[in-house]
Amino acid sequence: MAALSASKKAVINGVLAGVRSASSRPRQHSFAASLARQITAFCACAAPLTTMHTHLIIIASIAPVINALQTPPRKKVVVVGAGWAGLSTAWTLSKNNVDVTLVDAAARPGGVVRDGFKTRGGRPAEAGQHGFWEEYFNIYKLLDELKLEEDPLTGYAEQGQYSPQGLEAIWPVYRDKQNLPTGLAQARYTRFLKLSPLDLATAAPLVAAFSEFLSDDGAWRRYDELSFRDLCTKLGVSRKLYREAFEPMILTGLFAPGEQCSAAAALGMAYFFVLKSQTAFDVRWCRGNIGDLIFAPWCDQLRERGVTLQFDTRIEGVELDGDTVTAVKAAGETIPCDDIVFAVGMRALKGLAKSPALASRDEFRRFGNLRGTDVLATRLFFDRDVETPYSANACWGFDDKVGQTWFDLKKLHAPRLDDEPGAVVEVDYYHAGSLLGLSDAELEAKARRDLETMVPAFKSAELVDAAVVRLPEAVNWYFPGSYQSCPTTESESLRNAYFAGDVVRDLGHGSWSQEKAYVSGVAAANRVLGRSALDGVESLRPDEPHVAAGAAAAKALRRVFSFGGDGPSLASVPW
Repeated sequence: MAALSASKKAVINGVLAGVRSASSRPRQHSFAASLARQITAFCACAAPLTTMHTHLIIIASIAPVINALQTPPRKKVVVVGAGWAGLSTAWTLSKNNVDVTLVDAAARPGGVVRDGFKTRGGRPAEAGQHGFWEEYFNIYKLLDELKLEEDPLTGYAEQGQYSPQGLEAIWPVYRDKQNLPTGLAQARYTRFLKLSPLDLATAAPLVAAFSEFLSDDGAWRRYDELSFRDLCTKLGVSRKLYREAFEPMILTGLFAPGEQCSAAAALGMAYFFVLKSQTAFDVRWCRGNIGDLIFAPWCDQLRERGVTLQFDTRIEGVELDGDTVTAVKAAGETIPCDDIVFAVGMRALKGLAKSPALASRDEFRRFGNLRGTDVLATRLFFDRDVETPYSANACWGFDDKVGQTWFDLKKLHAPRLDDEPGAVVEVDYYHAGSLLGLSDAELEAKARRDLETMVPAFKSAELVDAAVVRLPEAVNWYFPGSYQSCPTTESESLRNAYFAGDVVRDLGHGSWSQEKAYVSGVAAANRVLGRSALDGVESLRPDEPHVAAGAAAAKALRRVFSFGGDGPSLASVPW
């Protein structure tokens, strides 16, 4: 074939250049039209070429564009919040070819369980200790997926409960006991040292409340209207039992006193952590700082999957096109997105209610009703070892309406703290607003006094270093009536916005705390992907037969006495 003229070569080169441009930008389908025009121009001046040559050049030119246009663009998702919920959202999306950017205002991942704090002497500290209970099936599944170099969790051990008067109760390792029906097992094996059988018997009416609570989806809304203390008063729970058993449980489980906590939240939390099965309260702890052992390797694997992690990045707002979020504004940067997941707690949701772009929406205005409760974490280093009866302990009675726990970290974190010259103890306080104004020195002295009251041997040890970590409004506060202000997994007002965290009210899983936060992240990711919310989620074990029978009986009784209405409820009895 004769050589092509300069004009024909120029046309061919123009076609190829257009193809390269189009194939590099597959999202802009207008390039296909541009390509068609160039091919037409080529054909008009290519008459001297054979038909075969013409076809070969055209096919070679348009093949990359056809392939690019047939490949769907990667969905861009921004996840706000890097706690359990945000990380699980990003983890699930990263398995499905999604372009994920995760932003968090903190310098380290973990949300309320983050680390990165320091003692005055430079030793590491974290924001309290966090347990891993029997029913954390999905978090345990995650730990297996991560294939960590070592098991990050302790074994099981007995736990103590203290007051200023000394040891009050011992919580055994229930899995080591003969199996009994749940409820009976806890009553039989938990050792309350100062509560009489008569006081313990006054808890029996709560069985009816649990049965009704588990009987239908509307029960949460009914029981959310009153406080847990009011419910106990209605049902005749003795003051001593409430003060010495139930109030400490609420203060350390919901982080606020019973009169300020929703009865629905209290029943849901207690059932999941204590009564779901005989072994529900068996708990393991992290064998070191949770940030080092779990969150850091988890984040490394997220980065390997292409997830962009932006810490120290506070979101400043969102850009909207009607009912669609098109971008997130954070730290002076605009991050475009196809979908957004807010994986944050009540305090941050309350902040969203003030956003100019969102404040006009009823859903976000309701978030303005939400709030968090204050937490205080102290870590104490001593000059000598002190033997402690139990490595994990709950407390009550040291400060009015303040919950308290303490942990022997040298036992829990072994062997990581073996080089420390003496005992290392974490003393944490919940609903701690009355304490946050004290100086670090005053708080160190207080934590030490409380510890010496429970274990007098600490009086002979000198405090050589300490950390004080203040976390104002850091933990979700499930006050009476809060349910209606909490978000649902899918936004009610924005078509491409989702929510995750243990604050989500429509999860339908039954878990609580860290496990619920993790599951809610999976649920949000599933909805982004167009799947059912709990696709791939490990379910809780079925209710034991006697529990299921009680719930069925409660439902039947409400139907019999409904007389065409909603039916009576223990939550609304007048006495």
